[in-house]
Amino acid sequence: MTIVKYLNPKNDIAFKKIFGTEKNKDILIHFLNDVIAVPGNRNLIKTVTLLSPLQHPEIAFKKQSIVDVLCEDENGIKYIVEMQVAKVAGFEKRAQYYAAKAYASQADKGGTYEHLKEVIFLAITEYVMFPNKSDYKSEHVLLDQKTHERDLKDFSFTFLELPKFDKIDVKDLKTYEEKWCYFFKHAHEAESVEELIRNSGEVIHKAYQELEAHNWTNEELNAYEDAEKTAKDNRARESFVKNEGIQEGREQGMEEGMRRGMEKGVEKGIKLVAKKLLSQKLDIRVISQVTGLSVSEVEEIKKEKANLH
Repeated sequence: MTIVKYLNPKNDIAFKKIFGTEKNKDILIHFLNDVIAVPGNRNLIKTVTLLSPLQHPEIAFKKQSIVDVLCEDENGIKYIVEMQVAKVAGFEKRAQYYAAKAYASQADKGGTYEHLKEVIFLAITEYVMFPNKSDYKSEHVLLDQKTHERDLKDFSFTFLELPKFDKIDVKDLKTYEEKWCYFFKHAHEAESVEELIRNSGEVIHKAYQELEAHNWTNEELNAYEDAEKTAKDNRARESFVKNEGIQEGREQGMEEGMRRGMEKGVEKGIKLVAKKLLSQKLDIRVISQVTGLSVSEVEEIKKEKANLH
């Protein structure tokens, strides 16, 4: 891989290295206090215990049962921290699913319902989740519709939408929350890094040190590179299918006319998408997942494409 000074903190491996390891629990505590804790309304977090990100071992094969970082503070409150790079449908529902799993898992310890502790979900997204909201940060809780009182206090959700964070000059960063957002957006770009480090204290400095490529082992760098490739492939497939494949399917469907024409056109469009993905040398199984075609259908298209040449 091409070695750069600072790696990308949004990378799955880098994110967990910074926030999900025992030696960096001070970074995690600082980050949670900077983004979630409200002075005067909530006691600041002093300690955390990292928990297994796999919430239910019996369904380990299901990706949605695995979170990036799961921890518990000294009061038993659980925190789920997620970095979401690829835009996926229903991520807000997945957030609630994660929180519900963490909440329900406390019942396994026995006792009455009174012992159940709060679950706080925090996600940093590299895409816009709520297009109708202008602020990059949104906080969601359960409220009484009439009085707006928060009687049900055990669930809360905080989202940081990085595309909406538009501060690009380090001198404009006023809070640690803003410095963390800047960190996620620009740490791997190297510009203004030294100035940010000088003005951000030891913890963010330590987070930057964790991103310095020369501090990583070859095994860690290989895992990082694999995660980068996977993320890029996902973005490329999403962009291709959205901007070209779906549009081509619709256009050909319109040409065929009405319902049957649309069905044939979409089918042709999907096959065209498969051909273009084959040209990009993507794995047949990946193409099958993207297009909805069976593996054998993709293989047949590959043979037809080869015969044409």
